[in-house]
Amino acid sequence: MSLITVLAIVLAIILGYKTRINIGLFAIAFAYLIGAFLMGLKPSEIIAMWPLKIFFVIFSVCLFYSFAMVNGTLEKLAGHLLYACRGAPWLLPYAVFMTATVIAAMGAGYYTVLAFMAPITLLLCRRTGMDLILGGMAVNYGALGGANFMSSQSGIIFRGLMTNAGINANTAFVNSVAIFAATFLLPLVVITLMLLVTGKHRGLEGEMQIDKPAQLEPKQRQTLWLTLAMMAIVLAAPLAHLALPGNETAAFINSKIDIGLIASVFSVIALMLKLGDERKAIASLPWPTLIMICGMGMLIAVAIKAGTIDQLAAWIGGTIPPVLVPLSFGVVAAIMSLFASTLGVVTPALFPMVPALAAQLGLSPMLMFTAIVVGAQATSISPFSSGGSLILGSAPDAELRHSLFTRLLLRAAPLGFVAAMLTNLALTFLT
Repeated sequence: MSLITVLAIVLAIILGYKTRINIGLFAIAFAYLIGAFLMGLKPSEIIAMWPLKIFFVIFSVCLFYSFAMVNGTLEKLAGHLLYACRGAPWLLPYAVFMTATVIAAMGAGYYTVLAFMAPITLLLCRRTGMDLILGGMAVNYGALGGANFMSSQSGIIFRGLMTNAGINANTAFVNSVAIFAATFLLPLVVITLMLLVTGKHRGLEGEMQIDKPAQLEPKQRQTLWLTLAMMAIVLAAPLAHLALPGNETAAFINSKIDIGLIASVFSVIALMLKLGDERKAIASLPWPTLIMICGMGMLIAVAIKAGTIDQLAAWIGGTIPPVLVPLSFGVVAAIMSLFASTLGVVTPALFPMVPALAAQLGLSPMLMFTAIVVGAQATSISPFSSGGSLILGSAPDAELRHSLFTRLLLRAAPLGFVAAMLTNLALTFLT
């Protein structure tokens, strides 16, 4: 049965990649066929495997953050951040990276940030002489790191997957901080090395031609302050509880904080303040990602029920030396990420193995969770992945698109992969 469930997961990924049909839909079908007809589960038991909490949290948080997208707050904020660095072209890679990080951390999400930041970045590369690969890596990994922030889309998904795997909520929050820190700092190191070692910083000269963006409108300022307020609330409670573990008040407040419910309250406030159109906000939600994550979650739940995850963890623990396990997980995640979504497939498939394997081998669960995400996101800039394809789609002409394809495939993706594996090795020996 374990072999059948593994094959079903692989087949769902292949079919989704080949047909461009959402992988989650194939996963739901396989979960039903295997669960009901091969394992004897009741249909109601299979339906109950739908990860309702993860769905609710992603839906609620993305709904609130969508107001800042539909009324133009985040796009205008991005323009102001880039405009502030117009007089220092050598800071451009960092400006692009930090702008993408901030906008993604404020809830725009990875794909949305790339959609409106990648064209701007490629245009700035032409005007200032910044290397296309440097600009592409800055915007791609900035968007990824920001989305991994604890209160942003990817960070919330990682926390939900960890708690589903049996990790305590507070521990999951700490683990998500480590994931964010690793995926934020690693690209900064890579960008700096690329600038200094290759001397590319010397090619950035003159003043960047960036039009001064318009001031934030009153509704946009309200949206910005409301977004910052929600981020402060959902982060303050767990941080206070970690800083004051014996304080009853901090523990009580933290026990009542749920980011999904808080986001729902803030969505109502946004609607009452008329900060955006309700229908546009709902339409802008990442429905394909939600279906993929929850559909794959059902299939993974069937695999857990069949004992597949425990058997895979036992096999890995008995075959691979413990010191190489985090590196191995990073490599597997990187390969999977070439053809499948990190959020929808890679982490839902690999995260459930971590608690048992970490306990068996005496490894840090935080290290393994971080290694998986670092590895999975390393290859996201490949032209075959969603991030790389979005950057390619932003190229203004066919000649640049062809040149960019080769550079992303043969330079950016290998560089990201090597940097991620070295990071995972370093983290293994440091923890």
